[in-house]
Amino acid sequence: MQKRNTNEPLAPWAGVKIGEEVSGAEILMRALYQENVKTVFGYPGGAIMPVYDALYTYTHKKDPWFTHVLVRHEQGAAHAAEGYARVSGEVGVAIVTSGPGATNTLTGVADAMMDSIPIVVIAGQVGVKALGTDAFQEVDLVDMAQPITKWSYQIRRPEDVAWAVNRAFYIAKSGRPGPVVLDFPRNAQVGKARWMPGKADAVRSYNPYPKVNDDAVKVAAELINHSKKPFALVGHGVEIGKAQEELLTFLEKADIPAARTLLGLSALPSDHPLNMGMLGMHGNYAPNIKQQECDVLIAIGMRFSDRVTGRLDKYAKQAKIIHLDIDPAEIDKNVKTDVAVIGDCKDSLSKITALLRPNDHKRWIDSFKPLYEEEKREVIDPSVRPKEGPLLMGEVINAVAEATHGEAVMCNDVGLHQMFSCRYFKFKKEHSVVSSGGFGTMGFGLPAAIGATFGAPDRTVVLFTGDGSFQMCIEELGTIMEQQAPVKIILLNNHYLGNVRQWQDLMYNHRRSFTYMLNPLYEKIAEGYGINYDVIVNREDLKEKVERMVTTEGPFILECAVKEEENVTPMVTPGSSVDEMQLHLDI
Repeated sequence: MQKRNTNEPLAPWAGVKIGEEVSGAEILMRALYQENVKTVFGYPGGAIMPVYDALYTYTHKKDPWFTHVLVRHEQGAAHAAEGYARVSGEVGVAIVTSGPGATNTLTGVADAMMDSIPIVVIAGQVGVKALGTDAFQEVDLVDMAQPITKWSYQIRRPEDVAWAVNRAFYIAKSGRPGPVVLDFPRNAQVGKARWMPGKADAVRSYNPYPKVNDDAVKVAAELINHSKKPFALVGHGVEIGKAQEELLTFLEKADIPAARTLLGLSALPSDHPLNMGMLGMHGNYAPNIKQQECDVLIAIGMRFSDRVTGRLDKYAKQAKIIHLDIDPAEIDKNVKTDVAVIGDCKDSLSKITALLRPNDHKRWIDSFKPLYEEEKREVIDPSVRPKEGPLLMGEVINAVAEATHGEAVMCNDVGLHQMFSCRYFKFKKEHSVVSSGGFGTMGFGLPAAIGATFGAPDRTVVLFTGDGSFQMCIEELGTIMEQQAPVKIILLNNHYLGNVRQWQDLMYNHRRSFTYMLNPLYEKIAEGYGINYDVIVNREDLKEKVERMVTTEGPFILECAVKEEENVTPMVTPGSSVDEMQLHLDI
């Protein structure tokens, strides 16, 4: 596809005339093109047909402007747009029709809001004159979307289309990213207006990049310089802010151990000596314990989720808290901060690093090692290299990690397999985690992985999913079939809604209320969609079949018959503080 400079007017490189009168649908195409959109995910319907008619022209040109991916459900369009955005760093785009088409996307919109993912959903709507009449497939989308978006707006006139699209993309990708919903009534699609290219680089009262306060930087640096036991918590904001290099420079200069949140896993290479593992309810033992021992806690681009902090009234009471975040709303929301450095972490990290003294915290860093060794002996080794018994999730994930050499994009769904894959997969490259973190959306994984193959076409994309999550959006196998999207699907089949089953065993005396699942023959489903398939039952076949999956061109489903009642540990049980993490569960 032709590369273009989006700072230049459209006419010189696209053969269209500035100022000519065209339909609102045509203006949408030109505005999307100007925003450098390459791929859109969508599903047509009555109220969006004028847009799809315009889209036909620009997907069937000799040099097409866009690739359109026809999903099988509008929720899949939103999640695919998320997957695209998460790996590419660009805005994901979904186009759907009105009513149920629009409401079907809202799960993905809410998911994107929780995880700060830039997507723009463009939904058809009945004409302005029909609004409020309960017309066919009418719904008040703007009001429904408002609480779960950065901005939702109804484009009521064709004259406003370009302005709204420019503004939508600016809001979605600037500052702390997030979703935008554009409601597009039919009259604005078919009505005509003069095409004038525009560009949004500011919105009144919206300040996406707060200026870093130099006094706060000095206080933060002073605390770190005098710290004996500093500890950094690395979140998704580091990846969003493209601050991976600044993070490494910061950590290495002051010799600060660091742990990562689930969405921040690929912000720091898995094998870096200062990487102490994953935080959270099912994270690594050492970093969870050490949060309660450090004297300065430096939170970078993370929001102190309840899954990281455990009991707030017992969380890190011994430490001075430094919080680096671009969003002022996150400061003091969950954890009281001693020093808040508000701003883009790429900037704030550099400024703090410039004031740091080179340091050596070997003794403090070495204190993590016995805890890691205990977890390795008690949990990790038995999970990834068991000597007998049924196949385990951990060993399957470890085998895929070894076969892909830490280079793959790791996607997952929600459940036990999500926790296992985040614990045992390895990362060398940034933007390698596609996971529903804050919203915990079952069904997210398959369409998001499809989007990831378009956002990172040169990388291997693997999806770890469970039998419950897989069936939530299983219809997107049709999208994979049509697009030949090369997703490597590792289906960890334990015949349970495994995460819920673990909690039922732990807290409800093994009363397994509707968590056992009778599953279909996945081999037949794969055959029906023309997707390569294999199954692993015996451990001795694991390495060979994983290698075959990785090296086979195109999509692949590898079903793994794993232990039915496997639990993920360690675990910070509900109501516990993080230093009460249990290596084993007595259930």
